[in-house]
Amino acid sequence: MSNYKTVFFTLGILQIILGIFMLVPIIVQLIYSQFDSSFFSASLVTMVFGTLFFLSNLDHEKKLNLQQAFLLTALSWLSIAIFGSLPFVFSNLNFSFTNAFFESMSGITTTGSTIISNLEDMPKGILLWRAILQWLGGIGIIVMAITLMPIMNVGGMQLFKISNNDSSEKILPKSKEIALRLIYIYSSLTALCAITYNIFGMDIFDSITHSMTTIATGGFSNYNQSIGYFNSISIETSATVFIILGSLPFIVYIKFLNGNRSIFTSDTQIKAFLKVVIVSIIILSIYLSINNSSSFNLRSVFFNVISILTGTGYVNAQFDNWGSFPLVLFLGLMFIGGCAGSTTCGIKIFRLQILYSFVVNQLKKIIYPKGIFILKYDQNSIDNKFIASIISFIYMYLIIFFLLSALLSLTGLDFITAISGAATSISNVGPGLGAIIGPNGNFSTLPDVSKWILTLGMILGRLELFAILVLFLPSFWRN
Repeated sequence: MSNYKTVFFTLGILQIILGIFMLVPIIVQLIYSQFDSSFFSASLVTMVFGTLFFLSNLDHEKKLNLQQAFLLTALSWLSIAIFGSLPFVFSNLNFSFTNAFFESMSGITTTGSTIISNLEDMPKGILLWRAILQWLGGIGIIVMAITLMPIMNVGGMQLFKISNNDSSEKILPKSKEIALRLIYIYSSLTALCAITYNIFGMDIFDSITHSMTTIATGGFSNYNQSIGYFNSISIETSATVFIILGSLPFIVYIKFLNGNRSIFTSDTQIKAFLKVVIVSIIILSIYLSINNSSSFNLRSVFFNVISILTGTGYVNAQFDNWGSFPLVLFLGLMFIGGCAGSTTCGIKIFRLQILYSFVVNQLKKIIYPKGIFILKYDQNSIDNKFIASIISFIYMYLIIFFLLSALLSLTGLDFITAISGAATSISNVGPGLGAIIGPNGNFSTLPDVSKWILTLGMILGRLELFAILVLFLPSFWRN
């Protein structure tokens, strides 16, 4: 039997960190005279459990094998979502555990779906905690995507190994070094975003909370109208810039700081991402100007395309009133997502690039049977094992999407709500489509069973599917 002490030791550290962050909203409660014991109680419970895990596993081996890496990844996000729900449960807002867990999971996975229908009336501490969950989820997914996922060979992420000599035993020391740089970059972008928001009209509280959810491309807002509440071109432009910055592979920031000044213009994935943004904006603008001229607003088109593509989920217009085609386009953008190694979600740009190249190569082989065509991505040759990993990921992504849609429809949801709910959960986008969970709706009226199905979709999508599915294989647990 494998030694799991390192797994539980690390979980203990994560829970202690989470418990410390739970003390931060208490400061806001005191400032706004809204103090209650919810965050203190939640912090105490979380840190007690974290300390127990920490102290009982001090003799861990200080390394992870591949099996333990998968287990740690799944348990980390699940445990943080469970303990992250405690402030909601202990509050005076009468959250059921289902609603509290849904909100917490939506936060930590940076999904942005909410069951809160009256955000303007929420205590400041709760609003700040929602932002903190998304901020922590954002840095968590970056560290995981750059350190763990390449080692675990999940869905083609092995393409982004820092070194070809990486092995699972080197995960912990390498992640410590990289994580410090990432936290510095991530925190700096968050601070810069908050300052920018404040300069353009947000008060200090709103600028801090919205900066956290912007860089995390999470989309939690303090208002039912989301960013549209401020009705400010300057704020929306700032949000767009920082959403894009959060959508880029964070490894390029490290490379830039290390002296590669051209990395932002030479990276294959970034160029493809920006092309998708530009093409989508042009197509939607042409459609609306011809078929729905009264709804055409370049500002709204630009903002919502970027927000949906990156999985941020901020809105500044009721795009579900734009017609059928925009809804289909947005549904497609949900699946595409942003860049690997960023805070975004979805299938990811690089997988679609490789799949496109693979299809083109197959067509060439049909036309020229004796030809030899080598598949490459960013000057790197791609072997059959790698292609199989990409195709299997996309296949499972679509299969799970249809399964989630079917399960949601069985709970009584209408077609649009079920389809868009499944898409927004597995792609970690936030708002769905339709009258119930659309851009200015929420998930509060859905049956509890639907919310549990959606939380399953959130964690599956956030952890790249296979990091969860592999745990259900009996062979995984054998030595």
